[in-house]
Amino acid sequence: MNLKISGHHLEVTPALREYVITKLDRVLRHFDQVIDGNVVLSVDNHKEKDKRQKVEVNLHLKGKDIFVESANGDMYAAIDLMVDKLDRQVVRHKDRLQGHQHESLKYQPAAPIEVPPQ
Repeated sequence: MNLKISGHHLEVTPALREYVITKLDRVLRHFDQVIDGNVVLSVDNHKEKDKRQKVEVNLHLKGKDIFVESANGDMYAAIDLMVDKLDRQVVRHKDRLQGHQHESLKYQPAAPIEVPPQ
């Protein structure tokens, strides 16, 4: 997976970079067909102090693009929220892909009818 981590009004430290990579490994455990990802860590001048730290992720999967964003007062907490949201969306996408491979009920053979002896 190609992963690009960038900062907006923020310098991405090696500790932040490593934290994002370790958290995104959880997503790769569920779905390994991730082509590339773009992570933007930013600090905004938001009026509410608990929403100043913001994380945005855009993942390009096989067959779909997923965008997730989260905001919190702490950057690490914002990353945790983002990974939780992203994990739910990736698992749901995987279930949808796997769910269409089963035969529908109308094409399954009917069970034989037993006639009681007379």
